[in-house]
Amino acid sequence: MADRLIDKLKEYLEPAQGRTVNLRDIRTALRIEPGSEDDVGLRKHMSKTLVAQRIISPSGKGDGVYKVVKRVKPVSVFGVGRERRPVYDLMFPRNYDTMMELDFAPFITVREGDLIVMGGVKSATKTTMCLNFCAENIDTHPILMGNEYTVMVSGHDGIENYEPSPRFLNRLDAMDVKNGGWVEWINDGGQDKFTLLPVHEDHAEHIVRDRLNIIDWISLDGDRLYDIATTLKNIKNNLGRGVAIVALQKGEGAANPRGGQFVRDYADAELLLDDLGNQNYMLTVKGVKESTAPIVGNRYAYTVGSMGTKIIAFREIKTCPSCNGKKWYNGKECDTCVGRGYIDA
Repeated sequence: MADRLIDKLKEYLEPAQGRTVNLRDIRTALRIEPGSEDDVGLRKHMSKTLVAQRIISPSGKGDGVYKVVKRVKPVSVFGVGRERRPVYDLMFPRNYDTMMELDFAPFITVREGDLIVMGGVKSATKTTMCLNFCAENIDTHPILMGNEYTVMVSGHDGIENYEPSPRFLNRLDAMDVKNGGWVEWINDGGQDKFTLLPVHEDHAEHIVRDRLNIIDWISLDGDRLYDIATTLKNIKNNLGRGVAIVALQKGEGAANPRGGQFVRDYADAELLLDDLGNQNYMLTVKGVKESTAPIVGNRYAYTVGSMGTKIIAFREIKTCPSCNGKKWYNGKECDTCVGRGYIDA
Protein backbone atom coordinates (compact mmCIF):
# COMPACT_ATOMS: atom_id res chain seq x y z
CA MET A 1 0.00 0.00 0.00
CA ALA A 2 1.08 3.57 -0.65
CA ASP A 3 1.84 5.74 2.38
CA ARG A 4 -0.50 8.61 1.52
CA LEU A 5 -4.08 8.22 2.75
CA ILE A 6 -5.55 9.17 -0.64
CA ASP A 7 -3.51 6.45 -2.34
CA LYS A 8 -4.58 3.90 0.26
CA LEU A 9 -8.20 4.87 -0.32
CA LYS A 10 -7.90 4.53 -4.10
CA GLU A 11 -6.27 1.13 -3.72
CA TYR A 12 -9.08 0.02 -1.39
CA LEU A 13 -11.79 1.26 -3.77
CA GLU A 14 -10.29 -0.17 -6.97
CA PRO A 15 -11.76 -3.71 -6.65
CA ALA A 16 -15.09 -2.32 -5.37
CA GLN A 17 -16.10 -0.65 -8.64
CA GLY A 18 -19.86 -0.84 -9.15
CA ARG A 19 -20.53 -1.64 -5.47
CA THR A 20 -21.24 0.40 -2.34
CA VAL A 21 -18.80 1.04 0.49
CA ASN A 22 -19.18 2.74 3.87
CA LEU A 23 -16.91 4.71 6.18
CA ARG A 24 -17.12 2.17 9.01
CA ASP A 25 -15.69 -0.67 6.90
CA ILE A 26 -13.04 1.60 5.40
CA ARG A 27 -11.87 2.65 8.86
CA THR A 28 -11.58 -1.00 9.87
CA ALA A 29 -9.72 -2.03 6.71
CA LEU A 30 -7.26 0.89 6.86
CA ARG A 31 -6.94 0.79 10.67
CA ILE A 32 -8.09 4.36 11.17
CA GLU A 33 -9.18 5.41 14.66
CA PRO A 34 -12.45 7.40 14.79
CA GLY A 35 -11.74 11.06 15.57
CA SER A 36 -8.07 10.79 14.63
CA GLU A 37 -6.28 13.04 12.13
CA ASP A 38 -6.50 10.28 9.53
CA ASP A 39 -10.25 10.03 10.20
CA VAL A 40 -10.66 13.72 9.42
CA GLY A 41 -8.69 13.19 6.22
CA LEU A 42 -10.77 10.14 5.36
CA ARG A 43 -14.04 12.04 5.63
CA LYS A 44 -12.61 14.95 3.63
CA HIS A 45 -11.38 12.73 0.80
CA MET A 46 -14.61 10.71 0.70
CA SER A 47 -16.92 13.74 0.74
CA LYS A 48 -14.92 16.04 -1.56
CA THR A 49 -11.72 14.81 -3.23
CA LEU A 50 -12.86 11.43 -4.53
CA VAL A 51 -16.33 12.73 -5.37
CA ALA A 52 -14.79 15.54 -7.45
CA GLN A 53 -12.61 12.97 -9.23
CA ARG A 54 -15.76 10.90 -9.93
CA ILE A 55 -14.31 7.87 -8.23
CA ILE A 56 -17.23 7.63 -5.81
CA SER A 57 -20.75 9.00 -5.54
CA PRO A 58 -22.43 9.71 -2.17
CA SER A 59 -25.77 8.08 -1.39
CA GLY A 60 -27.24 11.52 -0.73
CA LYS A 61 -28.54 10.43 2.67
CA GLY A 62 -25.55 11.60 4.74
CA ASP A 63 -25.13 8.06 6.03
CA GLY A 64 -21.49 7.52 5.09
CA VAL A 65 -22.39 5.20 2.22
CA TYR A 66 -20.88 5.72 -1.22
CA LYS A 67 -21.25 4.05 -4.61
CA VAL A 68 -17.90 3.31 -6.24
CA VAL A 69 -18.18 4.44 -9.84
CA LYS A 70 -17.47 1.72 -12.36
CA ARG A 71 -15.01 3.04 -14.90
CA VAL A 72 -15.83 2.60 -18.58
CA LYS A 73 -13.86 3.08 -21.76
CA PRO A 74 -15.27 4.60 -24.96
CA VAL A 75 -16.38 2.04 -27.54
CA SER A 76 -15.08 2.59 -31.04
CA VAL A 77 -17.93 2.22 -33.55
CA PHE A 78 -16.30 2.84 -36.92
CA GLY A 79 -12.61 3.06 -36.04
CA VAL A 80 -12.13 -0.70 -36.31
CA GLY A 81 -13.35 -3.35 -38.72
CA ARG A 82 -16.62 -3.78 -36.86
CA GLU A 83 -18.41 -6.99 -37.83
CA ARG A 84 -22.08 -6.75 -38.77
CA ARG A 85 -23.69 -9.64 -36.93
CA PRO A 86 -26.50 -11.57 -38.66
CA VAL A 87 -30.01 -11.92 -37.30
CA TYR A 88 -30.20 -14.52 -34.52
CA ASP A 89 -31.49 -17.79 -35.93
CA LEU A 90 -34.20 -18.46 -33.35
CA MET A 91 -36.90 -20.95 -34.29
CA PHE A 92 -40.30 -20.25 -32.74
CA PRO A 93 -42.71 -23.05 -31.80
CA ARG A 94 -44.66 -24.51 -34.69
CA ASN A 95 -48.31 -25.15 -35.44
CA TYR A 96 -48.52 -28.92 -35.78
CA ASP A 97 -51.45 -28.68 -38.16
CA THR A 98 -49.21 -27.00 -40.75
CA MET A 99 -45.75 -27.90 -39.35
CA MET A 100 -44.84 -24.22 -39.87
CA GLU A 101 -43.70 -21.69 -37.28
CA LEU A 102 -46.51 -19.83 -35.51
CA ASP A 103 -48.06 -17.31 -37.90
CA PHE A 104 -46.47 -14.16 -36.44
CA ALA A 105 -42.98 -15.61 -35.91
CA PRO A 106 -41.50 -14.95 -39.40
CA PHE A 107 -42.14 -11.22 -38.94
CA ILE A 108 -40.21 -10.84 -35.66
CA THR A 109 -36.54 -9.94 -36.03
CA VAL A 110 -34.49 -11.41 -33.18
CA ARG A 111 -30.98 -10.07 -32.54
CA GLU A 112 -28.16 -11.30 -30.34
CA GLY A 113 -28.73 -10.14 -26.79
CA ASP A 114 -32.52 -9.92 -27.18
CA LEU A 115 -35.02 -10.70 -24.45
CA ILE A 116 -38.41 -12.26 -25.25
CA VAL A 117 -40.96 -12.04 -22.42
CA MET A 118 -44.07 -14.25 -22.22
CA GLY A 119 -46.66 -13.27 -19.64
CA GLY A 120 -49.28 -15.92 -19.03
CA VAL A 121 -52.05 -16.68 -16.59
CA LYS A 122 -51.78 -19.86 -14.55
CA SER A 123 -51.92 -23.05 -16.65
CA ALA A 124 -52.12 -21.07 -19.91
CA THR A 125 -49.37 -22.91 -21.83
CA LYS A 126 -46.30 -21.01 -20.63
CA THR A 127 -44.48 -24.30 -20.15
CA THR A 128 -45.79 -25.60 -23.47
CA MET A 129 -44.29 -22.59 -25.23
CA CYS A 130 -40.99 -22.81 -23.31
CA LEU A 131 -40.50 -26.51 -24.03
CA ASN A 132 -41.37 -25.98 -27.69
CA PHE A 133 -38.80 -23.17 -27.93
CA CYS A 134 -36.29 -25.60 -26.43
CA ALA A 135 -37.33 -28.39 -28.81
CA GLU A 136 -37.17 -26.28 -31.98
CA ASN A 137 -33.70 -25.00 -31.05
CA ILE A 138 -32.37 -28.20 -29.49
CA ASP A 139 -29.28 -28.34 -31.72
CA THR A 140 -28.06 -25.04 -30.23
CA HIS A 141 -27.95 -26.75 -26.79
CA PRO A 142 -30.32 -24.43 -24.88
CA ILE A 143 -30.24 -23.71 -21.17
CA LEU A 144 -33.42 -24.51 -19.23
CA MET A 145 -34.33 -23.06 -15.85
CA GLY A 146 -37.78 -23.86 -14.49
CA ASN A 147 -39.54 -23.42 -11.18
CA GLU A 148 -41.32 -26.73 -11.69
CA TYR A 149 -38.72 -28.61 -13.73
CA THR A 150 -36.73 -30.00 -10.79
CA VAL A 151 -37.38 -31.39 -7.32
CA MET A 152 -35.08 -31.92 -4.34
CA VAL A 153 -34.74 -35.55 -3.25
CA SER A 154 -32.68 -37.40 -0.66
CA GLY A 155 -30.41 -40.18 -1.86
CA HIS A 156 -29.59 -43.41 -0.07
CA ASP A 157 -26.54 -41.70 1.38
CA GLY A 158 -28.74 -38.98 2.90
CA ILE A 159 -27.39 -36.30 0.58
CA GLU A 160 -30.03 -34.12 -1.05
CA ASN A 161 -29.82 -33.59 -4.80
CA TYR A 162 -32.00 -32.20 -7.57
CA GLU A 163 -33.59 -34.40 -10.18
CA PRO A 164 -36.14 -33.75 -12.96
CA SER A 165 -39.72 -33.53 -11.70
CA PRO A 166 -42.12 -36.30 -12.80
CA ARG A 167 -44.38 -33.92 -14.76
CA PHE A 168 -41.39 -32.40 -16.56
CA LEU A 169 -40.09 -35.85 -17.53
CA ASN A 170 -43.54 -36.94 -18.73
CA ARG A 171 -43.73 -33.94 -21.04
CA LEU A 172 -40.29 -34.61 -22.45
CA ASP A 173 -41.22 -38.25 -23.01
CA ALA A 174 -44.35 -37.20 -24.91
CA MET A 175 -42.21 -35.07 -27.22
CA ASP A 176 -39.44 -37.67 -27.70
CA VAL A 177 -39.03 -39.39 -31.08
CA LYS A 178 -38.70 -42.72 -29.27
CA ASN A 179 -42.31 -42.37 -28.19
CA GLY A 180 -43.70 -41.12 -31.49
CA GLY A 181 -42.82 -37.48 -30.83
CA TRP A 182 -40.64 -35.14 -32.85
CA VAL A 183 -37.65 -34.22 -30.64
CA GLU A 184 -34.30 -35.94 -30.11
CA TRP A 185 -33.42 -34.80 -26.60
CA ILE A 186 -30.10 -36.70 -26.45
CA ASN A 187 -27.10 -36.92 -28.76
CA ASP A 188 -25.51 -40.05 -30.20
CA GLY A 189 -23.54 -40.48 -26.98
CA GLY A 190 -26.68 -40.54 -24.86
CA GLN A 191 -26.04 -37.10 -23.34
CA ASP A 192 -28.65 -34.35 -22.95
CA LYS A 193 -28.67 -31.85 -25.82
CA PHE A 194 -29.89 -29.17 -23.40
CA THR A 195 -28.71 -28.12 -19.94
CA LEU A 196 -31.21 -28.21 -17.07
CA LEU A 197 -30.26 -25.90 -14.20
CA PRO A 198 -32.12 -26.10 -10.85
CA VAL A 199 -32.37 -22.32 -10.55
CA HIS A 200 -35.35 -20.81 -8.72
CA GLU A 201 -34.02 -17.32 -7.98
CA ASP A 202 -31.14 -15.02 -8.92
CA HIS A 203 -31.62 -16.14 -12.52
CA ALA A 204 -29.36 -13.44 -13.97
CA GLU A 205 -26.38 -14.88 -12.10
CA HIS A 206 -26.87 -18.24 -13.82
CA ILE A 207 -27.34 -17.06 -17.41
CA VAL A 208 -25.00 -18.94 -19.75
CA ARG A 209 -23.39 -16.44 -22.06
CA ASP A 210 -23.84 -16.74 -25.86
CA ARG A 211 -26.55 -19.41 -25.53
CA LEU A 212 -30.33 -19.59 -25.69
CA ASN A 213 -31.54 -19.31 -22.08
CA ILE A 214 -35.16 -20.29 -21.33
CA ILE A 215 -36.57 -19.38 -17.90
CA ASP A 216 -39.96 -20.78 -16.89
CA TRP A 217 -40.79 -18.73 -14.77
CA ILE A 218 -39.53 -15.88 -12.54
CA SER A 219 -41.29 -15.42 -9.21
CA LEU A 220 -41.08 -12.20 -7.17
CA ASP A 221 -42.57 -11.24 -3.82
CA GLY A 222 -45.80 -9.29 -4.18
CA ASP A 223 -44.31 -6.14 -2.64
CA ARG A 224 -41.19 -6.28 -4.84
CA LEU A 225 -42.73 -6.65 -8.31
CA TYR A 226 -40.95 -3.51 -9.52
CA ASP A 227 -37.67 -5.43 -9.12
CA ILE A 228 -38.50 -7.27 -12.33
CA ALA A 229 -37.00 -4.42 -14.36
CA THR A 230 -33.62 -4.85 -12.65
CA THR A 231 -33.85 -8.64 -12.96
CA LEU A 232 -34.56 -8.49 -16.69
CA LYS A 233 -31.86 -5.86 -17.22
CA ASN A 234 -29.28 -8.07 -15.52
CA ILE A 235 -30.39 -11.06 -17.60
CA LYS A 236 -29.90 -9.03 -20.80
CA ASN A 237 -26.51 -7.76 -19.63
CA ASN A 238 -25.28 -11.32 -19.12
CA LEU A 239 -26.47 -12.75 -22.44
CA GLY A 240 -23.54 -11.73 -24.62
CA ARG A 241 -24.54 -13.00 -28.06
CA GLY A 242 -27.25 -15.24 -26.68
CA VAL A 243 -31.01 -14.77 -26.36
CA ALA A 244 -33.30 -15.16 -23.35
CA ILE A 245 -36.92 -16.28 -23.28
CA VAL A 246 -38.51 -15.51 -19.92
CA ALA A 247 -41.96 -16.59 -18.77
CA LEU A 248 -43.77 -14.53 -16.13
CA GLN A 249 -47.06 -14.96 -14.34
CA LYS A 250 -49.97 -12.72 -15.37
CA GLY A 251 -53.32 -11.98 -13.80
CA GLU A 252 -56.58 -12.82 -15.57
CA GLY A 253 -57.34 -10.09 -18.12
CA ALA A 254 -54.22 -8.09 -17.22
CA ALA A 255 -52.56 -6.12 -20.01
CA ASN A 256 -49.07 -6.87 -18.63
CA PRO A 257 -47.42 -9.63 -16.58
CA ARG A 258 -46.91 -9.10 -12.85
CA GLY A 259 -44.56 -6.17 -12.55
CA GLY A 260 -46.66 -4.13 -14.97
CA GLN A 261 -44.89 -1.46 -16.97
CA PHE A 262 -41.53 -2.40 -15.42
CA VAL A 263 -41.61 -5.64 -17.43
CA ARG A 264 -41.63 -3.68 -20.68
CA ASP A 265 -38.47 -1.68 -19.97
CA TYR A 266 -36.04 -4.28 -21.35
CA ALA A 267 -38.21 -6.64 -23.41
CA ASP A 268 -37.49 -6.81 -27.15
CA ALA A 269 -40.62 -8.86 -27.82
CA GLU A 270 -43.65 -9.33 -25.57
CA LEU A 271 -46.24 -12.09 -25.81
CA LEU A 272 -49.31 -12.50 -23.61
CA LEU A 273 -50.97 -15.88 -23.00
CA ASP A 274 -54.58 -16.10 -21.80
CA ASP A 275 -57.10 -18.88 -21.17
CA LEU A 276 -60.18 -18.71 -23.41
CA GLY A 277 -61.84 -21.70 -21.74
CA ASN A 278 -62.70 -25.14 -23.07
CA GLN A 279 -59.00 -25.94 -23.62
CA ASN A 280 -58.59 -22.94 -25.92
CA TYR A 281 -55.91 -20.31 -25.39
CA MET A 282 -55.05 -16.92 -26.79
CA LEU A 283 -51.67 -15.43 -27.68
CA THR A 284 -51.43 -11.64 -28.09
CA VAL A 285 -48.40 -9.93 -29.63
CA LYS A 286 -48.06 -7.14 -27.06
CA GLY A 287 -44.91 -5.52 -28.40
CA VAL A 288 -41.99 -6.01 -30.79
CA LYS A 289 -38.98 -3.72 -31.13
CA GLU A 290 -38.12 -4.86 -34.65
CA SER A 291 -40.50 -6.48 -37.10
CA THR A 292 -41.04 -6.74 -40.84
CA ALA A 293 -44.84 -6.43 -40.65
CA PRO A 294 -47.38 -4.66 -38.39
CA ILE A 295 -48.13 -7.55 -36.05
CA VAL A 296 -48.32 -5.75 -32.68
CA GLY A 297 -51.83 -6.19 -31.33
CA ASN A 298 -52.53 -9.34 -33.32
CA ARG A 299 -54.31 -12.10 -31.41
CA TYR A 300 -54.26 -15.82 -32.08
CA ALA A 301 -56.28 -18.72 -30.69
CA TYR A 302 -55.01 -22.27 -30.33
CA THR A 303 -55.34 -25.46 -28.38
CA VAL A 304 -52.77 -28.01 -27.25
CA GLY A 305 -52.48 -31.77 -27.59
CA SER A 306 -50.17 -34.65 -26.71
CA MET A 307 -50.13 -34.07 -22.93
CA GLY A 308 -49.98 -30.32 -23.34
CA THR A 309 -46.92 -30.32 -25.61
CA LYS A 310 -48.24 -29.78 -29.17
CA ILE A 311 -49.66 -26.46 -30.33
CA ILE A 312 -52.50 -27.09 -32.77
CA ALA A 313 -55.32 -25.18 -34.53
CA PHE A 314 -53.28 -21.98 -34.31
CA ARG A 315 -55.05 -19.17 -36.17
CA GLU A 316 -55.54 -15.41 -36.02
CA ILE A 317 -58.72 -14.16 -34.39
CA LYS A 318 -60.57 -10.87 -33.98
CA THR A 319 -63.27 -9.51 -31.71
CA CYS A 320 -66.75 -10.64 -32.65
CA PRO A 321 -68.43 -7.77 -34.56
CA SER A 322 -71.90 -8.74 -33.31
CA CYS A 323 -71.39 -8.82 -29.54
CA ASN A 324 -68.18 -6.76 -29.47
CA GLY A 325 -66.47 -9.50 -27.48
CA LYS A 326 -69.10 -9.66 -24.73
CA LYS A 327 -70.25 -13.17 -25.77
CA TRP A 328 -73.92 -12.18 -25.35
CA TYR A 329 -76.20 -10.30 -27.72
CA ASN A 330 -79.83 -9.21 -27.10
CA GLY A 331 -79.95 -11.16 -23.87
CA LYS A 332 -78.80 -14.46 -25.30
CA GLU A 333 -75.60 -16.19 -26.35
CA CYS A 334 -74.20 -14.54 -29.46
CA ASP A 335 -74.97 -16.59 -32.55
CA THR A 336 -72.06 -15.17 -34.54
CA CYS A 337 -69.28 -16.27 -32.19
CA VAL A 338 -71.25 -18.97 -30.32
CA GLY A 339 -70.50 -17.28 -27.02
CA ARG A 340 -66.75 -17.13 -27.51
CA GLY A 341 -66.41 -13.38 -27.96
CA TYR A 342 -64.17 -13.78 -30.99
CA ILE A 343 -64.20 -15.16 -34.52
CA ASP A 344 -61.45 -16.33 -36.82
CA ALA A 345 -59.85 -13.41 -38.67
